Amino acid sequence: MTAEEISFTDLIASSIHDMKNSVNIQVSALECMALDAQSRGDRDSFKTLVGVIAQAYRMNANLIQLLTLYKFGKAIYPLDISEQSVRDVIDEALLQTHSMMDFKGISVQVDCDPGCYWYFDKDLLSGVLLNALNNAFNYTKDQIRIAAIPCDGGLCLRVEDNGSGYPESMLHCHGVCANKSSNFYSGSTGLGFYFSAQVAKMHQNGGRCGSLTIENGGLYGGGCFVVQLP
Repeated sequence: MTAEEISFTDLIASSIHDMKNSVNIQVSALECMALDAQSRGDRDSFKTLVGVIAQAYRMNANLIQLLTLYKFGKAIYPLDISEQSVRDVIDEALLQTHSMMDFKGISVQVDCDPGCYWYFDKDLLSGVLLNALNNAFNYTKDQIRIAAIPCDGGLCLRVEDNGSGYPESMLHCHGVCANKSSNFYSGSTGLGFYFSAQVAKMHQNGGRCGSLTIENGGLYGGGCFVVQLP
């Protein structure tokens, strides 16, 4: 194979895959260090490590989103829409984030009937939920609410916080424009919004497709990340 025959996007995807594996190894090592600091009562080191681990998780999630978007573009993602327990997906996402939430003193309220089942790709929706929780973790004061409610023939999944809410510039375009530019001050590229919007659109039923919107308000008056699935 000549250099001209190598797809640049394939090369990038392969590199991202390698980076993701490296990040996973680093996260495992950091978690061991954090547990050791906690067992020794070294609160300052533990606090620093928890913050670093949170950023490593965020980086890992971004890399997974990029790889998934690459598969979408190549039409090779094995979409698997099947009936799933919504509460189980929420609980699994919270299990992955509970140590960070606990350390920051964030309380999480879940409003979802244990008997709530819906049709969706579990891996993709888990990625969307973790993305929403990462955003809420960064901007909440101390409260997050996850609500999943069947309504109008669809499922409404909401992640709300008691932070200062989304800026007007994002609300006007329902977060869609967030993926069109980068904020070098906040480090935001809008990748998470773009990924979540694409995942929502892939869920279709009866001529309707899913959607992502953002708003301010909700139970706590802060930012609300809202996914509708048909």
